[in-house]
Amino acid sequence: MKNFMILTESINFIELNICEPITRQDIAKHCHVSLSTLEKLYRYALRVSIKNYISRRRITQAAEDIKKFSVNITDAAMKYQFNSVEVFSRAFKRVWTVNPSEFIRDKRRFTGIFPKINFEYNESEGLEMARKKVDISEAYDYIKSMAGSLVLCFDLRHLSAINDISVKAGDLAIFEAIARIEAAAGDDMIVIRVGGDEFALFTGLYDYDAAEKLSAKVLAKNGEPVLYGDKEISVSLWCGIAKVPAQLRYSEFFTDMHQVINESKK
Repeated sequence: MKNFMILTESINFIELNICEPITRQDIAKHCHVSLSTLEKLYRYALRVSIKNYISRRRITQAAEDIKKFSVNITDAAMKYQFNSVEVFSRAFKRVWTVNPSEFIRDKRRFTGIFPKINFEYNESEGLEMARKKVDISEAYDYIKSMAGSLVLCFDLRHLSAINDISVKAGDLAIFEAIARIEAAAGDDMIVIRVGGDEFALFTGLYDYDAAEKLSAKVLAKNGEPVLYGDKEISVSLWCGIAKVPAQLRYSEFFTDMHQVINESKK
């Protein structure tokens, strides 16, 4: 439980200071642990370094500012503590595969590539399950408004094995999964990342046959590879269908989505 508390406190500290010039040492000091201990915990639980986690969170927030709120690139770079637009653009491209100006022109709507991890202590689950849970509280009102409609719940297959090749390879697989879901989605449908390798497509549909056809359109691409360097990486998804409950409690809804994904794996 101590590790959960340290991770939760450090992640909350990062979120509160996401636009401030914090250091890894600042975070460790705040959590009353050594930097080496905190770094090991991040690499074990999140499979990224502290620096990488902060950069990804800043790039994710910056993408939302640029796309949804029309913040200009220079202001976004300065807001999220990048030393220059050039440094910001390089970091942005590592995450999104395109530079910020291309991202603005892109038709994609998804911006939550690396949401805040939402650790909840449950002794029976452990760190592996906990790191799948992300904070989608900002989408609560939207999800609540979709009560009774159907959600396609996707899980990226074998992400751990892909991450073993390289974290960048894992990022590429995640990006490809999102691209496939968005390509099949209608203009009024929203994709949200609800776990480390899990995504929810809020369809607005109420007919199961229509939802299954939409799912089949995404899954038809299963096995198609993406190129990482000179290596082909197969990308495939599982999919289950859930319904947005009339009385929305996120923790229960998350469990429902995870259960339908597990059923799809059978």
